[in-house]
Amino acid sequence: MNTVATSPAPSTGWWARLPRDTRDSLFLLGVIAAVVAPHATHLPWWSSALTGVVLAWRGLLAWRQRPLPSRWGLFGIVVIYAGMTWLTFRTLVGREAGITLLVMLMALKTLELRARRDAFVVFFLGFFLVLTQFLYSQSLLTALWSLASLWGLLAAVVLAQMPTGVPSIAIAARRAAGTTALGLPVMVLLFVLFPRIAPLWGVPTEAIGRTGLSNQLEFGAMNEVANDDSIALRLKFEGPLPPPDQRYFRGPVLTRFDGKTWRAPSPAVSQSWLRGRDDLATTGPAVRYEMTLEPLRLPVLPLLEMSPGGPGSEMALVDLTVTRGPELQWLSPRPITERLRVQASAYAGWQAGLRRNRLQQATDLELPPGLNPRSLAWARALSEQPRFAGLAAGPRAEALAAALLEHVRTNDFLYTLSPGRYGEASPHVIDEFWLDRRLGFCEHFASAFVVLMRGMGVPARIVTGFQGWDAEAQDGYQVVRNANAHAWAEFWVEGRGWVRSDPTAAVAPNRVTEGLALRPQPGVIGQLNPTLWRALRNGWETLDNRWQQLVLNYSRQNQFDLLKRLGFAQPDWAALGQALAGVILLLATASAGWIRWSSRPHDAWSRQRARIAALLARAGVPAPAHESPAAWARALRRQLGQKAEPAAQWLERLERHRYAGSAPPAWAEFRTAARMLRA
Repeated sequence: MNTVATSPAPSTGWWARLPRDTRDSLFLLGVIAAVVAPHATHLPWWSSALTGVVLAWRGLLAWRQRPLPSRWGLFGIVVIYAGMTWLTFRTLVGREAGITLLVMLMALKTLELRARRDAFVVFFLGFFLVLTQFLYSQSLLTALWSLASLWGLLAAVVLAQMPTGVPSIAIAARRAAGTTALGLPVMVLLFVLFPRIAPLWGVPTEAIGRTGLSNQLEFGAMNEVANDDSIALRLKFEGPLPPPDQRYFRGPVLTRFDGKTWRAPSPAVSQSWLRGRDDLATTGPAVRYEMTLEPLRLPVLPLLEMSPGGPGSEMALVDLTVTRGPELQWLSPRPITERLRVQASAYAGWQAGLRRNRLQQATDLELPPGLNPRSLAWARALSEQPRFAGLAAGPRAEALAAALLEHVRTNDFLYTLSPGRYGEASPHVIDEFWLDRRLGFCEHFASAFVVLMRGMGVPARIVTGFQGWDAEAQDGYQVVRNANAHAWAEFWVEGRGWVRSDPTAAVAPNRVTEGLALRPQPGVIGQLNPTLWRALRNGWETLDNRWQQLVLNYSRQNQFDLLKRLGFAQPDWAALGQALAGVILLLATASAGWIRWSSRPHDAWSRQRARIAALLARAGVPAPAHESPAAWARALRRQLGQKAEPAAQWLERLERHRYAGSAPPAWAEFRTAARMLRA
């Protein structure tokens, strides 16, 4: 058998050699996986696992070109999946259960893609699931991922609209990108003018896996926040920055201790203390600042100490009102699960708790019975020393606190993030820390300080929050991270009220004076080039902050300010509705004009053919668009005979010019011949 030598065809790769159905199915499955991926960490583990199995099964069927399963088998899977959803959520409606079912239904729908309408069901479910991603997060990364998912879905829709041949995915992707680009201006206009109506703008929440704050503090558990380097809040000050010893952000205040865990006072006790009390006084100049708070998922708003407003006072935020608690923390009626921007002030000079009664003092003296006997005996021995005997109650409390801090400074205590676990061999964790190992970080020192002060008869409590911020500002903002979480102490002095004392400053002064965050061992990238890693992280966080300030914090007031710049004398909801209606009318008019313009021929040859067809139609001779000028000439001769000869000859010369490159015929000759035909 003879063979003919030919040059090898250019390699197009295994992807291009796949059958179209296999290729398009695998592409659609990849897009679906991208749409579902952001939901994986928010759905039950079994849901994510089953969805992955179903998509992999469908991909295997497409690769091997096997038939799809029967609908009865799919119905059985749906029943099982619905049952597991009910067992997990105890309902089939609601946000979590609904999204769980939608994800699985879209995955199962890929197993019955037998017609184009089945594909469109998958597309519409995908578009809806892209939208639901913003129920978890509104970050810049989520927006970019959603835009990429939207692009993929539109490319799949374009492919479905090309039923013949093997159209390139790249062509479909370019057309989808063009469609997306055309829609972006409309999206921006609607974003700018669409009314911010609660609770629509309050639904999305940020889910944070770890945070540096909690309503309770377990002895030795705060070292876990060293691995959470995410941003907790950003600050922009109107004037100079406060000094390091005033960079405390007050969060949950903890007074109850069971020997290992500190907890906040019960709400019933806290509310009973609010009646008739207003014992916070601030002095000195105010430090004014703007704070952007990330969702901490805590019912406490951590503000710089000390913000004005006594216990029971309220502060109105956007769709949220916080109340000042008796321990001077700002309490929210619900966990803060959305990003907040707060305008606040703080005073370096303050006094609180001057009128504290004996019942309240007793609460701040409680200790679990039978625990830490050695430490309490040590504290009693210290308090009985002669140097404290002749002091009044107030000076005595301050002298005892100073003695404890001096003991920390001079007795080989070590500040470390890896002190080991306390309480494994004995429940007396304070004894083990204070008298034996002397290794710990902020919560160890604060806990021991409060227990020993209570043991000496001085009311004391734990305050948690944040202390300090990054050394370098980002885009004009001071950045406080979850790793800046801190615990310090307050003790009560007669005649002065509550006094802040930070035992960590006695053993690790740099932690307080420089506001250093808890830092774990750096990762691989940080070890190779810490400067590059820090620059990349700061650059991304700066970009994300711009997104938050310009987009996420775009509020109702920003809309009214825009209307004022556009010329509305009194911007309100009615003016906003008028502007939105005007924009919609403008878009509709522009769309109609675009459709009309795009339906007309735009190249010279097409425009000339359209004019010729119109002239022939007025002469009573049809000129179908699919026929050539020579065919139109033959139709002229058949219908009108010899008198149509000049027009027919002109059409034949036009065709020779178009396809043979001869000289073009004069357009005036044809118009003259057409007028003769109409006459």
